[in-house]
Amino acid sequence: MKVYLLILSLFFCGISFAQNTITGSVTDSKNESIPGANIIVVGDQSGASADFDGSFTLKTDVKPPFTIKVSAVGYQSKTINVTSASQKISVVLSDEENKLDEIVVSASRTPERVIESPVTIERMGIQEIRNTTAPTFYDGLENLKEVHFNTSSISFKSINTRGFASVANTRFMQLVDGMDNSSPALNFVLGNLIGVSDIDVANVELLPGASSALYGANAFNGILFMNSKSPFTNEGISTYFKYGQTNQDAAGTNDYVDFGLRAAKAFTKHFAMKANFTFTRATEWIAADQRSMTGGSVGHANNQNYDGLNLYGDEVTTFISNVGQVSRTGYREQDLTDNKVKNIKGDFSFHFKPWANDTEIIAQYKVGLGSTIYQGANRYALKDFIMQQGKIEVKGKNFFARVYATTEDAGNSYDMRFAAWNVNRAAKSDTEWFTNYATAYQLSGAVMGTNATESAAIARNYADYNKLPAALVPLPQFATAPTGKPRFEPGSAQFNQALAKVVANPDLTQGAKFIDQSKLYHSDVNYNFKDMVDFAEIQVGGSWRKYIMNSDGTIFTDYDGPIDYKEYGAYTQLTKKLLDDRLKFTGSVRYDKSQNFDGNLSPRLSLVYSAGESKRHNFRVSYQTGFRNPTTQDQYIGLDLGPFALIGSAEENLDRFQETQPVSPAGQALPGNGATVNLSGRNAYENAYTVASVQAFGASGNTADLQVANIGLVKPEEVQAFEVGYRSVVQNDLSIDINAYYNIYNDFMNTARVISPYYGTAGTDSTDPAVQLSYAALALGDRRVYQVYTNTTAEISSLGFGVGLSKKVYKDFELGVNYNYAQFDFDQSEDPSFIAGFNTPKHRIKGSIGNSNVTKNLGFNLNVRWNTEYLWQSSFGDGMIPENTVLDAQVNYAFPKLKSVLKVGATNLFGKDYLQVIGAGAIGQQWFASWTINP
Repeated sequence: MKVYLLILSLFFCGISFAQNTITGSVTDSKNESIPGANIIVVGDQSGASADFDGSFTLKTDVKPPFTIKVSAVGYQSKTINVTSASQKISVVLSDEENKLDEIVVSASRTPERVIESPVTIERMGIQEIRNTTAPTFYDGLENLKEVHFNTSSISFKSINTRGFASVANTRFMQLVDGMDNSSPALNFVLGNLIGVSDIDVANVELLPGASSALYGANAFNGILFMNSKSPFTNEGISTYFKYGQTNQDAAGTNDYVDFGLRAAKAFTKHFAMKANFTFTRATEWIAADQRSMTGGSVGHANNQNYDGLNLYGDEVTTFISNVGQVSRTGYREQDLTDNKVKNIKGDFSFHFKPWANDTEIIAQYKVGLGSTIYQGANRYALKDFIMQQGKIEVKGKNFFARVYATTEDAGNSYDMRFAAWNVNRAAKSDTEWFTNYATAYQLSGAVMGTNATESAAIARNYADYNKLPAALVPLPQFATAPTGKPRFEPGSAQFNQALAKVVANPDLTQGAKFIDQSKLYHSDVNYNFKDMVDFAEIQVGGSWRKYIMNSDGTIFTDYDGPIDYKEYGAYTQLTKKLLDDRLKFTGSVRYDKSQNFDGNLSPRLSLVYSAGESKRHNFRVSYQTGFRNPTTQDQYIGLDLGPFALIGSAEENLDRFQETQPVSPAGQALPGNGATVNLSGRNAYENAYTVASVQAFGASGNTADLQVANIGLVKPEEVQAFEVGYRSVVQNDLSIDINAYYNIYNDFMNTARVISPYYGTAGTDSTDPAVQLSYAALALGDRRVYQVYTNTTAEISSLGFGVGLSKKVYKDFELGVNYNYAQFDFDQSEDPSFIAGFNTPKHRIKGSIGNSNVTKNLGFNLNVRWNTEYLWQSSFGDGMIPENTVLDAQVNYAFPKLKSVLKVGATNLFGKDYLQVIGAGAIGQQWFASWTINP
């Protein structure tokens, strides 16, 4: 905080510089302001950006006369001669439907028009950010073509493009000012929890396909670029305040607050500074899905083995002779967390332009902290987490070089499933609870003649609360009261004390806390030789990365200290225009090598042809490859989740993971066995049967049903992506964007469940004594379930296409509609245990209508989204996501004299709660009012 105060004080200090200050305004032919218009001094670095009412202030050391260039998306650029510092400049720009002429950088790492991009690209600029119907610009990305959200929390939303994505979307990359803001330990993006503020974002670019040829390993199914404003061109102090309410069936109505402050100052043309601060507070979309994960009825009243999806503790289950399978009583998710979401983001940066050219040196620091919910194999309450990034970057017209570090601290985060298990065990051990249940169940039927349902109710009441019907109290079996305490009721002092103790303990046999202080170091460089080579534009670049996993053994097998490994890559690209600049060829190739795997080559070839007299009909075709290295979890996780354990498949990890399990009394009687058995990760990968075959064996007793699980160690997955597209503007203002793709995946990464016997050797030779011993282990229940990481042998393909249209239908009313189709295909018989996890609707339609100038200073926008139902698959739970339609809307009004805009909006207007993720909270309604001051 002291650092922030120091920086802010610098912005307000009374230092003055010998600069010329030019003021003016930018409007269109209807005298409406053009916010975000760019003003630059021709031949100099000086520049400015028009605020929301079109006014601007330009400071420059250049003395008049000089020339400025004024440009804005959707308008023809204009140059103006400035003859004196006191000259009041009024610029009128003519309309031009040139959305496809917007300049993007991400597709080819060089500035190019959208219409010339070799691949599909989506863009959100200042005007679209201002007009979004969502509470934040990041939430508004959901209205872009090709984008589908997987919402784990009101503040944690994962972007899904082209499928195969869960909440932990490790196939998607997100860069903020060039920095990958994925979690170092978990390797996926935490939404915008450490990103860009609404008032600091300059533009957003999205590539929905494979981009490994330029961006490396994790740009597999898409990449998002968020770029912030420069303090040289966007000065001043800006702020916003949002207040609203959320409404959900499970959570009710709750307040939503969001505040942001931005301060930027160019002290000279050589030095500028910027700082941002945002604070958000809300109530979670409560996860309250009670469907039974074990089949049967909902609730223990009619299902003694009930395991509710969002109830935890009832996963602890055992088989009781003459009773059946029985589970403990669980706790609701909302009982195990306060359901409050908080996010604080801050950043500051120093910008130097030491020479007369455009070279800039940037030193930047970013921090994000708060609380949210993350869903992986379990549901995790991320409490008081903190993630930090620091960067040094040097960039110029044709190059950049940057190095940055990302660190994270899980704070007081914990696993809610383990929290429930161990709060239950704090009251009564599992052994005592199930013994109490079995005793009361059997005696109630024998003594009182109760049926199975009534006996189950009596047994659960006794196991939970030590209470019995009067007829059973005199029995000698109940003469001694149970040593365990009654079940802790949510909200009671005993429950709160037990929960506080459990979530502070990182030993998962007694607690639920996980520790994560992992780090990531990254550097990358790029140089464009376009000013040195005439026949083509040639780029070269490379990157280096180091992961350091540090979980103190609570996530990874780093019991004896942090684990680290490295990756590096290099690429080159050639771009050449032919046939009177109508044909644009782009070819690139990248080589990447990870410490634990063989290297990968990723080529990309594309052709863009511009037809028509004005070159407005643009056809493109591309072939590119992508690959993804196994994540840190895929390689080094070693996490005991109770019913099963997650085991990473790095060769050294198989020996790093060690555990001890108790052998059944019958198993101890077998030759060579003891009371316990020591297991390692090699049991999971080298001595196991498939889950399906063990289930079949359990039902039939026939050992011929058993199949050995042949699990290979995980290796990088690859995709070959073919894409065609067409972009154009016809009839002056009808924009068309059509694309289709076909992807072929090889060595697709997969998780599988296997069952390893405690003793014996997994095999099919029934005459082998060691194999016979494994059969006995399975029959006696002396077995361990593991979830392992590997690659499927099946060939998987996906295809899709999209159509986007936009047109001004009446005056300045803009109508847009887009449609996306997506599907995947593979032969299940090639890999019966493969779980695709495509998690994407086959059909999606999005529409919008808006007008930023309905009347002077008044604008509105409306978005609607519809998708068909689809299957959700993940390690937490599977199920169908129903079809849903969502309507969002906003109205905004500008107050030029106050330099401010008032916006009122609502999401899921008139709709019911809807799901995007099985296991996460249903998404309710949210309305908000925001006041933005941007002088």
